[in-house]
Parts: sequence; C-alpha cells; structure tokens
Amino acid sequence: MLSNEHIRLRKVEPQDLPYLYRWENDSLSWADSDTHNPLSQKDLRDYIESSTGDIYRDGQLRLIIETADSTITQTIGCIDFFDFDPHNRKAAIGMYLAPEERGKGFGLQAMQLAEEYAFSFLKIRMLYIFVAEDNVTCLKLYDKLHWQRVAILPAWLNTSSVVVMQKTAE
Repeated sequence: MLSNEHIRLRKVEPQDLPYLYRWENDSLSWADSDTHNPLSQKDLRDYIESSTGDIYRDGQLRLIIETADSTITQTIGCIDFFDFDPHNRKAAIGMYLAPEERGKGFGLQAMQLAEEYAFSFLKIRMLYIFVAEDNVTCLKLYDKLHWQRVAILPAWLNTSSVVVMQKTAE
C-alpha cells in the first residue's frame, strides 16, 4: 500500500538525517510554511530517536519518499501528517520534495499513496493542507488530486495569503 512501481513511502531512519537537515533548512521553502528558523542536526536526531512512527502515540507521522527503481533507490522527499485529531479522525498533511525532483510526477504519486494510507489504513476521514496562494504549482497539484478549496486566509503568511484545502475519505 505504501509503494507503487516508481516510489515508496517509509518510516524515517537514522540515515535520513543528512536529507532532513538539508530539507528543513531550505530557507527558500520557509516562506510557504510557518518555519522561521533553522534546525540543528541534534534537533533532528532527537526527533528521529524519539519518534515511534505511530501517529496515535506521537500525534504526527513523517514518511520518507524514495524512488522504487530496482537498481538505485534515492531519497527524494518527505510527507508529514501532523495536528492529528483521532476523535474527529482528521490530520493536516504537508509534503516536501527536493528541488531537483520536482516536476517529475513524484509529488502526485506520493500524495496518492499518502491519501490511500490515511483513508484506508489509518481510517482518517479528512486531510487538510494550507497552501500559500502564490504557490501555483502546489495548488495545481492538489487540484489535480481533487482536493477542495474551502477557505482563503488573507495575509496568513508574511508573503501571501493561504488557501485551505481538504480532502475527505470517499
């Protein structure tokens, strides 16, 4: 369920630290999120060590996106489930793809796998995401995945408004 012929989603491992360090400290992506300061390797190592990989225990879950090519496996991004609310069966979701892997269809496939996992296995009934209004590429991705635009939060970020999108289990 967490893979197709091109990519797979898996739990974070200690060897992912260099990738997480690079991605979390990609200041070009901070404008599209609530991130405003770098993270240290120690911060990330502590996160990896303390994470059980169980969304019900941790209230969040990070999955690594990697290529599923039979010859070479590459770590290309991550998907986060956070603000998990088991009572109302909802969670926020976010995705980061390494800049060199964008535009290749990996984001679409990773989000399809994440949706299937959330709705079928975790029994989450609703996923939601906040997308910067000027992040046209991301908005197109979620439109293609049939996410519903439910609100606009004016001036939510320093640089733009935010589009709130959601998708519910069918």
